[in-house]
Amino acid sequence: MTEQKNETLAVVLKGYPRLSETFIAQEILNLQKAGTNLQLVSLRHPTDSKRHPVHHEIKAPVMYLPEYVHDEWARCITAWTKARKLSGYKQARSIWLRDLWRDKTRNRVRRFVQAMVAAAELNEDVNRLYGHFIHTPGSVTRYAAIMRGLPFSFSAHAKDIWTSPDWELSEKLNDADWTVTCTAGGANHLASLAKSEDKVRLVYHGLDLERFPVPDRPEQKRDGSDAANPVQFLSVGRAVEKKGLDTLLSAFSRLPAALHWQWTHIAGGPLLSELKQQAEDLGLSDKVKFLGSQAQSRVLQSYNESDLFVLPCRIAEDGDRDGLPNVIVEAQSQRLPVISTPISGIPELIEDGENGLLVTPNDPDKLAVALETLSKNPTLRNKMGQFGMEKVRQHFDATKEIDLLLKLLGQTS
Repeated sequence: MTEQKNETLAVVLKGYPRLSETFIAQEILNLQKAGTNLQLVSLRHPTDSKRHPVHHEIKAPVMYLPEYVHDEWARCITAWTKARKLSGYKQARSIWLRDLWRDKTRNRVRRFVQAMVAAAELNEDVNRLYGHFIHTPGSVTRYAAIMRGLPFSFSAHAKDIWTSPDWELSEKLNDADWTVTCTAGGANHLASLAKSEDKVRLVYHGLDLERFPVPDRPEQKRDGSDAANPVQFLSVGRAVEKKGLDTLLSAFSRLPAALHWQWTHIAGGPLLSELKQQAEDLGLSDKVKFLGSQAQSRVLQSYNESDLFVLPCRIAEDGDRDGLPNVIVEAQSQRLPVISTPISGIPELIEDGENGLLVTPNDPDKLAVALETLSKNPTLRNKMGQFGMEKVRQHFDATKEIDLLLKLLGQTS
């Protein structure tokens, strides 16, 4: 591996730092450890009050672009006077106008202004732009890189793939050097929209296994028969439609009264108040805990205090869906069996009956059966958890995955 001297990779992000995007932070840290010079470019300022340990280890400078033009109009005008003199400005403006004709939104205008600011203010030694999420950050990445006459690439994930129009995905894929994505399903969809299949590469999000070591705890014994020692369910994931948490609460209400359990949910999200009200309406308030957003250390503690991880993902009405939620990989690394659904990339890790159970989305009856089955059988949970942990450590090691990305970036010898 050879370090790129006097060259910097600009990583464009929707927001930084974000508690819900540890997989991105881990990738950035691994690039830093590999000797890559980095400049982070964020479309939004952070909104989370906490940070994960990984964020404190990242040393790259962060440029925050104007979230709204009227808030920093002088900066935007100054950027325009500089950007319009760049060699690729007219080409970028032409592409943007064509995009705007098909997507007549303020958001599309704001992205071009942000791209002008990025192009005007990026370090002179930036030699490539790399956008995380192919939709909004991808637009800023594309426009800014073309203005500067620089190559660019994308990392696509889930919502950005499934809620973006095909025309936009196709044009971005073909203009970029390459795009990486984290599930086979996502890779196949993107490849079908590109002129050449080699424009798209599958690169799983691995875990830093030093940060998620083999758990030091005895095998599970709780079976739901003891009211003083209930089975512990855990879900980690933003309260949004695609997570299926309302289905999970409905499933909990169907569990037999003789089965003693407790559920903990970690994360924020716009539907959190609705979920709390649903839990109260179902008479479950004494069995559920909503902890909100938490730092990674608290999440890791919760994995080790739990018996079973559950996240009944679904396809939302607008087409949004998960890829392979990183929290499922994390839970498996901590020897937890997982109950989820066969959506997107989840079956690429969870094998039904081997390291967890996969149930039909939006089906609280079948989900309740799965919850009851594993609650009453700690021996099966231990077997599934062990299999899952071994699979993660073999196939989802971040140090192996980063080598593939470094190769694409031309930073391996």
